[in-house]
Amino acid sequence: MVDDFDICMLLNTRMAARAITRRADGKLRPFGITGAQLSILGSLRNHPGRSVTEMSDAIAMDRTTLSRNLALLERNGFVTASPAIRGNGRIGAVTEAGDKVIDAALPEWRRGQAELRVLLSDPNFDTMIAGLRQLSRV
Repeated sequence: MVDDFDICMLLNTRMAARAITRRADGKLRPFGITGAQLSILGSLRNHPGRSVTEMSDAIAMDRTTLSRNLALLERNGFVTASPAIRGNGRIGAVTEAGDKVIDAALPEWRRGQAELRVLLSDPNFDTMIAGLRQLSRV
């Protein structure tokens, strides 16, 4: 039974996710953002006009966590929030300062991605990513 827990997908995926998050947060700390916040900024930049609900679905982040991070990003001047056209939702947008922090952080983020690719070269990184994406659609 002990071996079953050692190969548990849930446990190992959560442990890996936490380790990757710690690595990303450490690399992005000098820029004043976390890995989750860079993901949010990237989503806002690449898909403007999404509501909080649409964005939380798209980046697999619960609405509460997303809203809390958006508030922090807004307080730091990296995003603005405006009322949605319909309903009582909010629409975030990247500010000029947000664009600058994204551009400044991207080289370090890319280095971190390259390091992870090396660490995960066996099995093949692309195969692993495809498998994780397939699981996330279930």
